Amino acid sequence: MPTYDYKCENCDYLFEKFQSITAPVLKKCPKCGKSTLKRLIGTGAGIIFKGSGFYQTDYRSDSYTQSAKKETDKGAKKEEKAKSETKTETKSEPKKAPETKTEKPKKKEK
Repeated sequence: MPTYDYKCENCDYLFEKFQSITAPVLKKCPKCGKSTLKRLIGTGAGIIFKGSGFYQTDYRSDSYTQSAKKETDKGAKKEEKAKSETKTETKSEPKKAPETKTEKPKKKEK
């Protein structure tokens, strides 16, 4: 169940109320007794997961995340090196297509 913030527009009384989502919006101020309450739009709360059913990998240790980061950094460096090698190959003289000779067939003599 969420917690809602309410503010009285008559006496500026500000309070929180823990109530169901389907519960009706409060109208009467508990401090002054007037029907001038407004429910405020809140930021909400973060989701809290409780119980079993989560993967062990969801919450990794710092040492694991650091070693995983090193591995990805190594992979990125290898890719950069491979890209730079292919760029240097393309900068050298362009390869020419092999020349093909087309010969006209000889006419047969009679």
